[in-house]
Amino acid sequence: MHPPKREHPKEKTGLHPRNKHRARYNFKELTRSCPELAPYVRLNEYNDESIDFSNADAVKMLNSAILKQTYSINYWNIPQGYLCPPIPGRADYIHHGADVIAGSNRGNVPKGKRIVCLDIGVGANCIYPIIGTKEYGWTFIGSDSEPAALASASTIIEKNSSLQGLISLRLQPNANDIFRGIIRADDHITLSVCNPPFHTSFEEAQAGTLRKLSNLQRKRITKPLLNFGGKNNELWCEGGEERFVKTMILQSKEFAESCLWFSTLVSKQAHLKNIYRTLNKVQALDVKTVQMSQGNKTSRIVAWTFHTKAQQESWMDALRDK
Repeated sequence: MHPPKREHPKEKTGLHPRNKHRARYNFKELTRSCPELAPYVRLNEYNDESIDFSNADAVKMLNSAILKQTYSINYWNIPQGYLCPPIPGRADYIHHGADVIAGSNRGNVPKGKRIVCLDIGVGANCIYPIIGTKEYGWTFIGSDSEPAALASASTIIEKNSSLQGLISLRLQPNANDIFRGIIRADDHITLSVCNPPFHTSFEEAQAGTLRKLSNLQRKRITKPLLNFGGKNNELWCEGGEERFVKTMILQSKEFAESCLWFSTLVSKQAHLKNIYRTLNKVQALDVKTVQMSQGNKTSRIVAWTFHTKAQQESWMDALRDK
């Protein structure tokens, strides 16, 4: 006997108004788009169709189905051990990023290939470029310090003709650098995005994965599962999120003329104080903080520019004139 069916809101109102994932997952439609998902769909304790979100293969197949149904991505896969991203939250970042650019574009959300976006740490999943190209027709540069991640992203691009010519990939030769070694003299980037490593050590990252799995399964998990949680450079780096973002801000000053807006996700609110202090140190002219929420999770995007309002509008006008 199942507990009474829960009443769910029709929309996830915390997500951006343009986010196509505001409705609850419709597993009948998803399995119609992607029959391979069907074996993973089951009735949960509330008699709702769902999947086991602690099962990495199930989550990966759900992502494949969402990408196929929503964005016409016919092939999507990641190697074992790489981060499987929550698509609704990733889409939120792209939509809020579009609004940041719109603020420099007389309130109009810009579309088309002239908008070049840089994804720092594109990963094996290539998720931000997929959503950005599909939703707004932007072009993307994806950078990563790990060749295997770029090989996976490259395969996704090669196997989806609609992505070809819109996404290029660059290897970061120095894992301690962020923009150096990636941004070239002739680049004209409108927005950079980044989901930085959160944890400060492998042990901390592993503990975080175990907490996540324990919450999902509602019992204490002591052994991490393969293919759930991400590679080391996706999840942790020395100094964690705070130091990574500080390095990013300091390096962004060197590329002020090559990029209109820099941005990053910031998971921990406690890090904002030092982030703002660093932005003040490099004399960023405009800083925006965008709050985001998905379910019980809250995070934020911090975006900054070294261009005056007039220079921002001039940048966007020049793109239209090309």
